[in-house]
Amino acid sequence: MLAAMPPSPSIRPQGAEPPIRDRGDACPGALRLHSAADGHLARVRLPAGDLTVRQAEALADAADRLGDGHLSLTSRGNAELRGLADGCGGRLAALLRDAGLLPSERHERVRNILASPLAGLDRHTPSDVRLWARELDGLLCASESATALSGRFLFVLDDGRGDVAALGGDVSLVAERGGAGSGGLSGAGCPAGAGGTALLRVGDDPAALRIAGPDAPRAALTAAEAFLTAAEASGSGAWRVRELPDGHGLTARAVAERLRAAGIGCAEVAAEVAGAREVTGTPDATGAPAPASAPCAESVPFTGSVPYAGSAPPPASVPYADSSAPGVIEGTDGARALSVLAPLGRLSVAQWRLLTAVAAEDGAGALRLTPWRGVVIPGLSADTAAPRLRELSAAGLITDPGSPWHRVGACTGRPGCAKSRTDVRADATAAVTAGTPVPGEPGPQPAALRRLPVYWSGCERRCGHPHGAWVDVLATAEGYRVSVVQPQSTPAPHPAPAAPSAAPCPTTS
Repeated sequence: MLAAMPPSPSIRPQGAEPPIRDRGDACPGALRLHSAADGHLARVRLPAGDLTVRQAEALADAADRLGDGHLSLTSRGNAELRGLADGCGGRLAALLRDAGLLPSERHERVRNILASPLAGLDRHTPSDVRLWARELDGLLCASESATALSGRFLFVLDDGRGDVAALGGDVSLVAERGGAGSGGLSGAGCPAGAGGTALLRVGDDPAALRIAGPDAPRAALTAAEAFLTAAEASGSGAWRVRELPDGHGLTARAVAERLRAAGIGCAEVAAEVAGAREVTGTPDATGAPAPASAPCAESVPFTGSVPYAGSAPPPASVPYADSSAPGVIEGTDGARALSVLAPLGRLSVAQWRLLTAVAAEDGAGALRLTPWRGVVIPGLSADTAAPRLRELSAAGLITDPGSPWHRVGACTGRPGCAKSRTDVRADATAAVTAGTPVPGEPGPQPAALRRLPVYWSGCERRCGHPHGAWVDVLATAEGYRVSVVQPQSTPAPHPAPAAPSAAPCPTTS
């Protein structure tokens, strides 16, 4: 029973000593392949999870011709190809380059941009922060200094509903009302309208900076450059903001100085106010995003010595769609979007090609990968959405929030990962089929467990595990150990993970 399950040890212990990095990170990319037990692995960065039909077809061709015939979806909305043969790197690069998936080969591993997948799609949609994502990606690929970022450094762009704000970004932007549009703060830091602002946060600093919407992408890159300066000064070789040692941590106030120097206006926002902006929409105890309010507050210029700016209370809650749940998303003017999930984050080439065909024939010619290992297809009509969803369901995709596969995930496990103690995916599949996605006594699962994401891991690294609260199913020498991971109630200023082994980074990119 749940009451008897002890909490798992924190995956990233609060107060742990920051690691000293004496080498670059080993995260795989599209050009830097990782050698796994099942062949080579390539990770293709897809900023904001965006794909055109042509690009999706190129990934299917790569998986079909060069890989194991499957595509893996990651918790950062990227795609992975596994089972790649020796010597195929050049052919893979050519396929991706021709499809526009390698705009800058020097930057391909640092294009880690996660954005709200339903931005601009649902009926009560907030700002379309994906416009920010495209501009930020262009700025990243044009920046010489950005090549020094690690493959783990993450930008998070939340459209105001709070669905991705809590997913561990190093630099996070949370749109306020009209945040992806115009208005907000002028370059000199003066109020310039009622809308068009965003909150910028770095790491776990509870304070935030309010910036003008049009400045958001440039401000995010400036914050990342401030991190690189802090990491170099610390001598720690830190890969992420949370790894900076005491005395060298990156704060909102330090970033504000860099923004002012770059001509970007900003206003400091008190920690309790910034937290309230995100709490309304951050994932609840079930791991799903809770309905968020659409915050709107006046901008206050930051002069360097002014105390934290206050803000008006947010308006009443707006019923945003749950971006982690599968189904039909109702938009404005009769438009529909389909949201489906991949069982255990893996799709066959046939399933991927079906998704691509739906996007090409009945959608807007685009797909969006989500951090919940799903795919969103925008642009369908009300007449075609339901039949197409049934077709995707028949092909084995998760289309119903009530599916026993919903919220169940697993690492690669054996035979793909030599570090795994067992074939966790086969075990998870057997458990779900038996009606017990959480191992234990037969019979109905406790209600509290049914509401939480369940993640099966083959070893203590727990690659790709969820954020927030989740059920940890860990393979040990004695069998599976089940426990519940709870998020830290108060984040430490600069918490750091334990130093990793020489193996490549977890599949969270």
